[in-house]
Amino acid sequence: MSRSVIIDAVRTPIGKGKPTGALAGVHPVDLEAHVLQALVERTGIDPAEVDDVIGGTVSQVGEQSLNITRNAVLAAGFPESVPATTVDRQCGSSQQAAAFAAQGIDAGAYDLVIATGVESMSRVPMGSAVTADPFSPGFRVRYPDGLIPQGIAAERIAAKWGLSRADVDSFSLRSHQLAAEATATGRFDREITAVKAPGADGALHEVLTDEGIRAGGTLERLAQLPAAFRSPQWEARYPELPWVVTAANASQISDGAAAVLVTSDEYAQAHGLTPRARFHTFAVSGDDPLMMLTAPIPATQKVLQRAGMTMADIDLVEINEAFASVVLAWAAELGADLDTVNVNGGAIALGHPLGASGARLTATLLNAMEQRDAHIGLQVMCEAGGLANATIIERLR
Repeated sequence: MSRSVIIDAVRTPIGKGKPTGALAGVHPVDLEAHVLQALVERTGIDPAEVDDVIGGTVSQVGEQSLNITRNAVLAAGFPESVPATTVDRQCGSSQQAAAFAAQGIDAGAYDLVIATGVESMSRVPMGSAVTADPFSPGFRVRYPDGLIPQGIAAERIAAKWGLSRADVDSFSLRSHQLAAEATATGRFDREITAVKAPGADGALHEVLTDEGIRAGGTLERLAQLPAAFRSPQWEARYPELPWVVTAANASQISDGAAAVLVTSDEYAQAHGLTPRARFHTFAVSGDDPLMMLTAPIPATQKVLQRAGMTMADIDLVEINEAFASVVLAWAAELGADLDTVNVNGGAIALGHPLGASGARLTATLLNAMEQRDAHIGLQVMCEAGGLANATIIERLR
């Protein structure tokens, strides 16, 4: 039976998702094409042998519409015979793409697949795909008011787990400090492929590092920021909320792309490719959509049970920092040691280009495991609608 393995994982630097962001001048198709080309250059594979390219993108509208993954494959110069598809599991879209790729290989349907993802939030703003009410009359029978903003869900999590403003701000500060240290010591160098992007002067500039990291923050400065989602409407509906979520302890709106090369161990051996890790176990889970962001808890429990493991068996974790409260609640429920979690910082500092974040987490986890001689890694992330993806990988030494 074929076993799916990771040959390489690469990402762009992450730019701020605003008109002045470092990657705002790059069309999302070209941004994704860049990481596809980088994988080919780094591994020496023949792109004509790629069985499928599975990509994740959340806002599939405008420049990110019409199966953006296929457009990126063509923009990257791959043969026209290489197929592609675009999936949407919200923030976990490219993590799901990697799972689909690995599962296809394990089933014998593929030999060589690229899982990728992209989001240019400066060019295709979050929510721009919502052009009509997505909640049908049938949906509203069960949830009369529809769903709630993710920021309100993050506040509900803080209330349920008793998280203070100091708790979430301290976690935010930690993320920036770890990311700044990782950047300064070159721990992102292997996963980042530089991008040439047009600047304000119209000339091309090489973007080498993540744009959102703020190394000089203090708790005192963070404490001065207002609650981002507080309003009379939500105060009336949820009077118990602590109002601790700010722009600083939530993930950043960002631009970026990432890609993972997945193959079978037999194909790797036959073609002189050296696997860096293998996919061990997958799980997806749903949870209360009005808590929205708590599904990483049952997803982690489910993937550990399937793997026959406990958290004590996990050496390193990459969990998406959608909001600080999400990670802290997950850690409290799972008994996770935060010293093993997001050791190079997370989305609060690095940014969260929605469709790219799953593949970005894989690249960061894989490199962190190699840097720390870790054996087993867990990747998990919350997704809108009360969903979560969890993946366990095993490093091949």
